Amino acid sequence: MPIFAPDGILARHRRFVRVQMFDLERPTDLWTVIFDGAADLLSEPHTSHLGFFHSSARRASSRAALSATYLEDETPYGKRWIFQDVHAGGAAAIAGIEPGDVLLKVDGREITPPEHPVFAMGKQTSVEFVDRSDQRRTVSVEVARPKGKKLHFIEPTLVEARQLGDGLGYLKIAMFPGMIGVEVANEISRAVEKLGAVDSLIIDLRGNTGGGIGALRVMSLLTPDKIPAGFALDRHRVTPNLESEKQRFLRFSRIPCSTKALWRLALRFGPAMMAKKPIVFQTEGLGEKPFHGRVALLVNRHTASAAEMIVAFARENQLATIVGEKTAGRLLSATSVKVGNGFRLAMPTGAYYTWNGLVLEGTPIEPDELIEFNWRERRAGTDSQLDRTIESIGGHRAECAS
Repeated sequence: MPIFAPDGILARHRRFVRVQMFDLERPTDLWTVIFDGAADLLSEPHTSHLGFFHSSARRASSRAALSATYLEDETPYGKRWIFQDVHAGGAAAIAGIEPGDVLLKVDGREITPPEHPVFAMGKQTSVEFVDRSDQRRTVSVEVARPKGKKLHFIEPTLVEARQLGDGLGYLKIAMFPGMIGVEVANEISRAVEKLGAVDSLIIDLRGNTGGGIGALRVMSLLTPDKIPAGFALDRHRVTPNLESEKQRFLRFSRIPCSTKALWRLALRFGPAMMAKKPIVFQTEGLGEKPFHGRVALLVNRHTASAAEMIVAFARENQLATIVGEKTAGRLLSATSVKVGNGFRLAMPTGAYYTWNGLVLEGTPIEPDELIEFNWRERRAGTDSQLDRTIESIGGHRAECAS
């Protein structure tokens, strides 16, 4: 079964690859040629989920290491990286970095676009930035070592939920780790239960870089029924008869509540996976929810991969209003393979097709209501994207009531 890997965890920037190479503590001349050649080659297709890295890599991008995203813009300090999403529980949030803060230096070295900062894992890194009060601050960011061996990322707080008043619930999901996503799916269900009988819901997917099939639980919250969402398919398998053939694809329509049940999934879906046959993701049929028909998805330019599956599903079935910025347009199934001497090649294994045949790779999803991230307002403590979403869903609730 394909994994829709979080964007940003692969070594896709040449400088990042070089930093990893220096960490290998081996003669560098030959490896410089290998890394540079591989980086240049892999940059040609302009395809996401494509990278070349070493299993002993000790550095990661800010998205992976800090659980934070950023955008570039002109500031009083010149063109700089500005933090946009800072996920609770991540290294950046723990260090006191907030959305709207302007990045200046990493370990005493000035960082300006287009260069992306990288951070040592398992060590402290000093980060200098300008906070919302226009004061320069330097903090030590503690970046833990990654749990996985193949793809490097640090998990933030995965799920947050709270009531915003007047029957409005708020659910924020940072990412969908794990191939099947049993744990994150359970967290999402517990969070929704904790919200109680809210009659409208905002699902915040801003900065959600994707992951695995745990995203199916969010899709399942949008409808009481079992509805096919989409499937991953090698482009070479696309035929003129795809529309009829897809009806016969095996369907995955339930995330188990315990990892102890995964062996049953292996028995059922293992043969199809070994044969690289498509598997359709279908919502779980969780039944009626009081907020059905009154859901808003809050997205931005960093909403990618499996999170975009949710947005596309909601759009095709008219199950939610999409608010914010257009999404990243990075949605491929991916894997990584050993290529010798400790190196791994991360590469896409197929395109993701929505049930209606839309391919999202390279095609960002436009929101129903465009609200750009205003970092100056965010520095002043105003989340205009969330505020406008609350207004939007409030107006929709009033229309439904009348």
